[in-house]
Amino acid sequence: MEETQDLKRIFQDRKRTNILRSAEQKTISYLVKRVPSSITSDMLTYTGTFGSLLVLAGFILATYDNRSFLLLGILGLAINWFGDSLDGRIAYYRNIPRKWYGFSLDIIMDWVSTVLIGLGYMVYARNEYELIAFVFVVLYGWAMIISQLRYKITDIYSIDSGIVGPTEIRIILALILIAEVLFGHLIEYFAAIICITLFIINFLDTRKLLKLGDIRDDAEREARLAKKETV
Repeated sequence: MEETQDLKRIFQDRKRTNILRSAEQKTISYLVKRVPSSITSDMLTYTGTFGSLLVLAGFILATYDNRSFLLLGILGLAINWFGDSLDGRIAYYRNIPRKWYGFSLDIIMDWVSTVLIGLGYMVYARNEYELIAFVFVVLYGWAMIISQLRYKITDIYSIDSGIVGPTEIRIILALILIAEVLFGHLIEYFAAIICITLFIINFLDTRKLLKLGDIRDDAEREARLAKKETV
């Protein structure tokens, strides 16, 4: 019972639909209770960004030294998940949330992390495959914009697209890095598949978003008419 109440409090500001949400939320609930009180939400946010810097460093070292350095990126993705997942959740657990400050900082640093990872891939990629890094950053940015607009329209914040969320994407990226270390020169094809998948998801989510916008417009129009009739 207490665990259920903790989960409701920690995740009260957002709706999760990703396939790993149950295990992820239980893990986050376990971790927030054990983070020292001296560690703040902002510190965790910057810790997540540091994880993205490690991913960038792994790509650079793999390019100019040894491909095995890509494994550093897996550590970076794990640190990024830790910081990005716990920063806002720990504030709600401690009952000291700063909703709009935290929301703004989180979005900005998420974008910085996306650019850092895309830059790392661009350094590592061969010749024309560098373009995929640019496409990935654009498509991920598109997904972020959709989530913000959906929040504006519905007042429900969701960072997932169906059963896929940031956590699943991190796991997929980690598996791709492992495959690249083991076999080499596969990352370009995986990156292309990710970009195609992201485009399809974003396209479908944009259509859903526009339908939600129509519904919101109709509701507001009816509310205005009803208000006029009562005057």
